[in-house]
Amino acid sequence: MIHLQTFNKKQLDDFVSSGAFQDYDFLPITGHRAKSHIENPKASESQTLLVLAYDDDKLAGYLGCLPDDFKIDGEIFNYAWLSTLFISNEFRGKKIAQTLLNKAFEEYQGNIAITEFTKEAESLYNKIHAFTYINPKSGTRYYFRTDLQTIIPAKKKKAKPFKPFFSLADSLLNFFISIKNGFIKHPSFRFEILNKIDEESTEFIAGFKKNRVAEEINWAIENPWILEGNKADQKYLFSSYSKSFQYFWVKVYSDDNNLITCSLLMLRDGHLKIPYLFSIADLTQFVDFLSYFVAENKINMLTSYQTELNKNIDSNLSFPNIHQRKIERRYLFHQNLLDRLPKNFDPSFQDGDGDCLMT
Repeated sequence: MIHLQTFNKKQLDDFVSSGAFQDYDFLPITGHRAKSHIENPKASESQTLLVLAYDDDKLAGYLGCLPDDFKIDGEIFNYAWLSTLFISNEFRGKKIAQTLLNKAFEEYQGNIAITEFTKEAESLYNKIHAFTYINPKSGTRYYFRTDLQTIIPAKKKKAKPFKPFFSLADSLLNFFISIKNGFIKHPSFRFEILNKIDEESTEFIAGFKKNRVAEEINWAIENPWILEGNKADQKYLFSSYSKSFQYFWVKVYSDDNNLITCSLLMLRDGHLKIPYLFSIADLTQFVDFLSYFVAENKINMLTSYQTELNKNIDSNLSFPNIHQRKIERRYLFHQNLLDRLPKNFDPSFQDGDGDCLMT
């Protein structure tokens, strides 16, 4: 018989502190992700953060929720992002995923949003007819180095025996790319790279429309879901460790020494993302900074849904990308959530809104 167990902040803290979460065949959460959920400034003491599904006394699956809110006409509207959903293969076919989803709908009165879902999960969400797509975000992925040894064998299985040749080709091509990028100069304008948002930046971004304030962005920086480590946790099926993972808070100044742009960068194993970008300038200097940052850190690729930034990059002939392609991020809102939001409501999501900031 299937039964559920829910965890709010205190219950999750007790669960993790006791070590009980490690006693299962697979982990329903990691200790550092649990800590992050508990410290989330947008989560209340009573909101459900994790739901476990048991088949008799055996863990069958779990669902995670990340509380969030919109500020609409000065009022706070609470909802949650569905951040994890997993069912053990041993218990597939028992409609446990639907049971977990129904519990999340009940806990948040249907105020649930989802993004960055797998094709398998998307098929489930569409099958239950509870969600509606809202306007997606269009983005661009920029490539700075070659990775033939991964791309070609993945597309053509017959090419796998030639992987050493592709690896050699990558080494040669990237050697010449590094030489070319070595001519990218250090920007002449002032910029700073910090490990979190400072007071000057907090005042600067206060004037922008946004879904997360400085305190909330710093929460993510200080309480990451991903830690640096060479070995992934085999008992946890979602992101938990990467060889490299780091946030950078960037400040760019004008020639007369006024702060004109602030941005959060997230770098994971050579893949750069721009969760948040705030600027009162035309972004020309920020693009120049990005060129330098990409070359200095040997970035493999950049994924950006920052529309104005992408336009500036595309018009900058000196930006060091060797290839680019268009991408799309889709969002699903529960119909109850859509019904409660104002008609034609625009969430104005930045790249980092939702749980995208954490992975």
